[in-house]
Amino acid sequence: MTELFSKDRANQYFKEGKVVFFAGGTGHPYFSTDTGIVLRAIEMDADCILLAKSIDGVYDSDPKVNPNAVKYDEISIDEVIEKQLGVIDLTASIMCMENKMPLTVFNLNEKDGIANAMQGKINGTIVTA
Repeated sequence: MTELFSKDRANQYFKEGKVVFFAGGTGHPYFSTDTGIVLRAIEMDADCILLAKSIDGVYDSDPKVNPNAVKYDEISIDEVIEKQLGVIDLTASIMCMENKMPLTVFNLNEKDGIANAMQGKINGTIVTA
């Protein structure tokens, strides 16, 4: 389905002006796919993580459980950790905080969601670092 991760190959693709999607985890137990993608983003010295989820952003509580949940347009990673919002797992959140890695959370199922996110048209939440 995909190639195994190679930092050198990813950098070559970037030099060629190509887009590289990072998916999946590290292949090690106790590390989620969230932690895997943050690890790769930090390793690749990415500017930002575009995080496609089944939800359209970060909320103060689970909107599937709480119909009055409030969506954040922007929030800091410190607040995400402090409020235990569960955008990504705690290990990944702390790695973002320590490495000043911002996130953009958007809805994977939105029409043109990925293309819009890549163009900076965000209809989700910006998580600042």
